[in-house]
Amino acid sequence: MSESKSKLSLPVVGEVDRRTAIKAGVATLGLAAWAAAIKPWFEWTAELSTEEFLQKHYRELTPAQLQQVLQRLTEEAREATGKNVTVKDHKPIPGVQFAYALNLSICIGCRKCAEACHIENNHDRPSNQSYIRVFEMEKGGINFEKGNAHYHHAVPAKDKYYMPVQCQQCENPPCVTACPIEATWQESDGIVVVDYNWCIGCRYCEAACPYHARRFNWEKPQVPPEEINPNQSYLSNRLRPQGVMEKCTFCLHRTREGKLPACLEACPTGARVFGNVLDPDSEIRWVLENKRVFVLKEELGTKPRFYYFFDK
Repeated sequence: MSESKSKLSLPVVGEVDRRTAIKAGVATLGLAAWAAAIKPWFEWTAELSTEEFLQKHYRELTPAQLQQVLQRLTEEAREATGKNVTVKDHKPIPGVQFAYALNLSICIGCRKCAEACHIENNHDRPSNQSYIRVFEMEKGGINFEKGNAHYHHAVPAKDKYYMPVQCQQCENPPCVTACPIEATWQESDGIVVVDYNWCIGCRYCEAACPYHARRFNWEKPQVPPEEINPNQSYLSNRLRPQGVMEKCTFCLHRTREGKLPACLEACPTGARVFGNVLDPDSEIRWVLENKRVFVLKEELGTKPRFYYFFDK
């Protein structure tokens, strides 16, 4: 970030709209608990420019203001990385409801999907971050207590099957309800997104998610310039700041342009199916109508848009 940009001291917090969220948090949890929850946010806030800190919520920005924000983010990314980065704003496509399905009968646990997610979404390299975890499971049931997401042997292993888990893009997302400042919400195409510039890092959404699908940036993500994906989106794979939550967005920077998610394209067995469930001729619609699909933790009433099925 340029040295010419003005830096903020913490007392400014009390002068902006986010004070409403802080008051709400204090009233709910008490001062000590709230302060501990948002401590990471205070640690990185001092590095923000005044313009960034005072930016309105994404959904409150006028088209002109949004263009200014996108231009600023693009310029900052290019300056920081030396690459021709472009940060766009990808809006939902009218008449589209996205859903995902995964054929557990042919998933071999190779984790190519997680690797593709890592690269496509500009994840932190030292932590090997990814939105996808692949569990090696015992055949005969679904028991995550016996599942292993840290296997390091040849796959597929005998008497095992593999279950990738990522954001389920719930119809009733508990993470959205838990956020005290509405930094996360569900869009019209079913994708749950995060405004990284508005998130205060309290991690309530992380605690509320029953699928452990959210990630927190304890440190500023590090991506070598030569590995950065320059095609970025405000609500998706742009370089995130320290102290904020992030999650899978069904690669909205791709899917809202008519492309497929990076994880699907990387799958060597064709286990993944993605598309618009409102399209009667789509592959995802065929799967939902002809396969015995199921969702994780159905009893919670979250209504995931991520489905699983077996061929037999």
